Amino acid sequence: MTPSPGLRVLVTGGSGASGIATARALNDSGFAVFTAGSDKGRIEAAAALAGPGVTPLVCDLASLADVRAMHGSLTEAAGAMDGVIHLVGGWRGSAGITEQSDEDWDFLERGAITTLRNVTRVFYKDLEASGTGRFAMVSSTAVSAPTAGGASYVAAKAAAEAWTMAVADGFRSAPTEASGSGRAGHGPSAYGQGASDQGSAAVVLVVKALVDADMRRQHPERTFPGHTDVEDLAAAVVGLFGRPATELNGLRLPLTH
Repeated sequence: MTPSPGLRVLVTGGSGASGIATARALNDSGFAVFTAGSDKGRIEAAAALAGPGVTPLVCDLASLADVRAMHGSLTEAAGAMDGVIHLVGGWRGSAGITEQSDEDWDFLERGAITTLRNVTRVFYKDLEASGTGRFAMVSSTAVSAPTAGGASYVAAKAAAEAWTMAVADGFRSAPTEASGSGRAGHGPSAYGQGASDQGSAAVVLVVKALVDADMRRQHPERTFPGHTDVEDLAAAVVGLFGRPATELNGLRLPLTH
């Protein structure tokens, strides 16, 4: 389904391969796309790869003050966001439970939990007020089958999933306000939804691991079984805006093969 013109989406963690692919797919589908990352050079290069019109933003997503400042600047320049796709992540593992370090936990808590908490708290009202608000994060199949070596990683991802499910409950608790009309030009009717449908949705996209073209070129001997290509992730993100929120809200959507 073709997106409504002018929908605005923020891709956080936009410097990586998944962020570039997702921003490109959204841009190609007619969205106004903004990508955020902490390193100015990297996020500007990533935005250029994603396509003309993709706007790079420099922000420390682990800083609530920085996220609030970014929100203020975005609102002034472009208006409220209709979607936030949270692609901030990172992996740390060890040999087992006793080897789980505080340094690894601090890294994972900051990347997987703190950034997500900040972004959802600051942009929640935008998404709730949009007739087509979407929030999505990427999680791991390991949450359903944790290992001792990945204890810190899985615990952080599980916490991020739980927070996202709480966001979904918030959207579910006020469907009339969120979906009754939406912002001008961004209402549910553009997506084939009725006025009674809930307008906003928060979802968890579940992968085993991600793979991109560079990884395949660097390791031609590998088949990457069970991995999700970043292009497939990007297509799934675009597809979120073409499905009714009532079908999506609170779901864990597997993207594994």
